[in-house]
Amino acid sequence: MEAISGAGAKSLGMYVNPCKTVHRIWQQRELIAQLTAREIAVRYRGTYLGVLWSLITPLLMLLIYTLVFSIVLKVKWSDADQATRLDQFALTLFAGLIPFTVFSEVITRAPTVILSVPNYVKKVVFPLEVLPVVVLASALVHSLISVGILLGGVVLLQGTVSPTVVLLPLAYLPLILLCLGLGWFLASLGVYVRDIGQSVGLVVQMLFFLSPIFYPVSAVPEALRIVMAVNPLTTVVNSFRQTLLWQETLLWEPWARWTGITALLAWFGYVWFMRTRDGFADVM
Repeated sequence: MEAISGAGAKSLGMYVNPCKTVHRIWQQRELIAQLTAREIAVRYRGTYLGVLWSLITPLLMLLIYTLVFSIVLKVKWSDADQATRLDQFALTLFAGLIPFTVFSEVITRAPTVILSVPNYVKKVVFPLEVLPVVVLASALVHSLISVGILLGGVVLLQGTVSPTVVLLPLAYLPLILLCLGLGWFLASLGVYVRDIGQSVGLVVQMLFFLSPIFYPVSAVPEALRIVMAVNPLTTVVNSFRQTLLWQETLLWEPWARWTGITALLAWFGYVWFMRTRDGFADVM
């Protein structure tokens, strides 16, 4: 009994130690890169335009959202003339959509990422914890393509690129940690509770409208701004706009706060996943 207890404590310590967690994921970097490349290739396999869809899709979504929210609903970011507002609104909207699209893709796919590969669970010794990381990596690749499109639009419309774009990796950090934590947690929970996939889709739709993507925080009534304050996507979205568009540095206090909170969330999600993975084969 003492030997078993000692082994269990040692195993738990390996999962709980965040440094060992980072080291374990880093050791799997080549596998993650290979699976990410394969996932991107599979997504566009058999299509005529191939990877060009990663350019076409965000541009079409940008056009639709700009038409609906700026022209039809008359949502404004400033009191400038209509032509300037439209250009500014399109860029501002796109900068907000980039991080939200990463979040949405990871969270909606996470509950089924383990269920979709039963052979990895039942027949093969495989590091299942890398699968949510692969989903995130694929989403990040597509987001970087969107960032390139946005910067091209900024140069075309404004003639210059914000010097604070060098802070973009820091803007990505809380987003990555948030997606990792929720990705690991939902990937495990989705194995045991199959309904979670349906409910997550509803939550993501709600967060789309509860995040300052197509409206500024200043447009939200004071009584409801607490919703913005407790939503980590508020800081993430604003950080993307500050670094990509507004030539502003990050708001360091909320950025540091949410980076710390999402780091704890990522740690919890990983520990949860590793402690529950032994039961996956029993319920699949």
